[in-house]
Amino acid sequence: MSDEIKIDPPLRATKENDPWMGEKKASPERGERKEEWQRDVMEKLVFSAYKEQKSARRWGVFFKSLMFVYLGAIFFMVYMKNDLSDMPNKQHKHTALIEIRGTIAADAEANADSIVSALRDAFKNKHSVAVILRINSPGGSPVQAGYINDEIKRLRSMHPNKPVYAVITDMCASGGYYIAAAADEIYADKASIVGSIGVIMNGFGFVDAMDKLGIERRMMSAGENKGFMDPFSPLKEGDTQHIKSLLGSIHQQFIDVVKEGRGERLSDDPKIFSGLVWTGEQAIDVGLVDALGSSSFVAREVIGAEKIVDYTYDQPVLERFVERFGASMASGVTSTMDNIWR
Repeated sequence: MSDEIKIDPPLRATKENDPWMGEKKASPERGERKEEWQRDVMEKLVFSAYKEQKSARRWGVFFKSLMFVYLGAIFFMVYMKNDLSDMPNKQHKHTALIEIRGTIAADAEANADSIVSALRDAFKNKHSVAVILRINSPGGSPVQAGYINDEIKRLRSMHPNKPVYAVITDMCASGGYYIAAAADEIYADKASIVGSIGVIMNGFGFVDAMDKLGIERRMMSAGENKGFMDPFSPLKEGDTQHIKSLLGSIHQQFIDVVKEGRGERLSDDPKIFSGLVWTGEQAIDVGLVDALGSSSFVAREVIGAEKIVDYTYDQPVLERFVERFGASMASGVTSTMDNIWR
């Protein structure tokens, strides 16, 4: 019997015969490859985010620039509209027109600064042969109206060959007529409301209401008359007399201006200065109006220069925006300070 040669199978590694079994560690090469892969992924993510941010900034700058250009174009067109459109007309014979609309006050559209500026431009242009004041106003500040009246008379004296005509549309009362009185002639529609040559000051008194509600008025002042006409205090006879004297003085100034402007055309009717109003047709009879007619009628038939150029001052849009923005900012700051101090 021949001897058989047997080969034992390879010894399988187990925890018993291999003390390193279960405790194998990644090779240095594998760890480096893993770290390199993570680094590549992070770099790609960061670069992708950077590209997105850069693209967003680029588009943001583009759209912001486009918006600024758009707004700038709007402001430019609105700001230059009147000057550019009227420029050719101002180089030829024409009638200058200035609108006086609404309440006459320092903070209103019909304020002395704007109207005086328009008057000076109209008189300065050698191609304007006359000036029409188209008035539609219930009145307002006697001070603002007085400024305008004085400037009209000053400009008329400097340019004696350039007459001024007042044309009344719906209404020309109180301060509106104060301005119209400076014109060479006054025209109106037959249904226009004209007059109200007087001065008024009104208010309220709450003394009896405070007594019924049990409210005590506490007012402290330095100066005997500092709190006169206080609506929460009883009305004093001396205060009433002083206010009547003040109103009477202003009323007399108004009367003098109307008499100076209208002269002998005024009738002897004392009601003219009583604060009453008349229609345009009736106003002719009392001498407050010269004739019936519109702006186009006066320009065509009276002045002889049918072409009308509007010189009315319009505050630029940008200025209005800045003023309103400033006012809103001031209001916000005031509101914040009020909340802080409460």
